[in-house]
Amino acid sequence: MRLSRRAFCACFLCGLAAPRAFATSPTGASGQPAPSATVPPATTAPPLAPFKPGSLKEPRLHVEKGGQSAPRVALTLDACSGQTDRRILDVLMAEEIPATIFVTGRWIRRNAEALALMAGRPDLFEIENHGLNHVPAIDRPGSVYGIETAGSTQAVVREVEEGAKWITGAGLAPPRWFRGATALYTASSMATIEALGYRIAGYSLNADDGASVAARTALRRIAAAHDGDVIIAHVNQPSRPAGAGVAEGLAVLKKRGAVFVKLGDLSEPQLAAVAKDG
Repeated sequence: MRLSRRAFCACFLCGLAAPRAFATSPTGASGQPAPSATVPPATTAPPLAPFKPGSLKEPRLHVEKGGQSAPRVALTLDACSGQTDRRILDVLMAEEIPATIFVTGRWIRRNAEALALMAGRPDLFEIENHGLNHVPAIDRPGSVYGIETAGSTQAVVREVEEGAKWITGAGLAPPRWFRGATALYTASSMATIEALGYRIAGYSLNADDGASVAARTALRRIAAAHDGDVIIAHVNQPSRPAGAGVAEGLAVLKKRGAVFVKLGDLSEPQLAAVAKDG
């Protein structure tokens, strides 16, 4: 794994903006407590050794190409914590651009109105799992870009399943895709997440480096998307310039004839191809 400057910004700045971790169980749409996630009991297994430099995996992901006349791209937006960038959300709704939104439990807690807006447009928005506390889903001790990892298999499971509980507790469908904080994993943590029934969402185009780039940079990157790209950007930093560029870039891409798809739109044959990507 090469620790690029862009990846560093994408993860370190999300970590800086994140509030303190919490473990409060959400209530469901009925007002009753949501069902507890299935988290394995504590074991007496010895702690794992720290991960080795260069051993982490960063999955790539593409969607099936649509061809020159209708190039196909998938937009994925991370909501790590913080607020909601209405510059991006408003463009998605005005331009009818579908997107897969990866939310954490703590973002849900602070953004009920935005989540309800997304939930009311299932034709446009697919809500997927970004974890409970935006903790890297890495089962070895250490830190990535200054963010402490989950550090054990049990902690990875908790981050994944407790994050899912906040989604279902809001009355939404159980998530099928997972993207961890930093989008880095060990081979064993990927296997753990997949054993829980998830597909791991990589990407092929980083649009905003964790909302850290200038607006013109985000615009240029998105406008240059290729047929089959999976775009990652952030929808939780309304005070940063990058969001304006993301919004403008998406509108430009739509006018150029791009067809946007959600990850949930992928067929089983396409998913089989995804599993082999990267």
